[in-house]
Amino acid sequence: MQHFFPNGIETYAVGGLLIGLAVSFAFAMSGLVTGMSTVFSSSWSFVSRLAFFRQDRFLSSRGWRVTLAIGLVLGGALYLLTVAHGATFQTQVPGWRLAVGGFIGGFGARLSNGCTSGHGICGLASFQTPSILAVLIFLMTAIVTAHFAAAFEGAP
Repeated sequence: MQHFFPNGIETYAVGGLLIGLAVSFAFAMSGLVTGMSTVFSSSWSFVSRLAFFRQDRFLSSRGWRVTLAIGLVLGGALYLLTVAHGATFQTQVPGWRLAVGGFIGGFGARLSNGCTSGHGICGLASFQTPSILAVLIFLMTAIVTAHFAAAFEGAP
């Protein structure tokens, strides 16, 4: 079990609980889903004149979504300064893999009209059928990708 939860399961359980409480609070206060791909798109609506970013759903909610994004960055900084005592995490994943993964993830988020946080946390909680399907596809893709990557890790 230590292999799957190197920092102890408590860290992940508390994090999941806090995320659940935060998105529940945001939904209760605004009636809107706090998915991060929509935060990204609504932030682009400040600078882009492309029709996609000019949709009312982005323009009408971009104020609180930018506030949410700033809060996430500040929350991460607060964690770094308090709990982590300034210690940062360095990944051993090559930059090109991170870039390819980010592109694929971003493309998938646009294709599914939402990201894992929007579908996985908010959509499942409200029993949205598209979110259930999206999460199943996310999980299947992640499992296949992890097995595929593990197979190539040991290859010469």
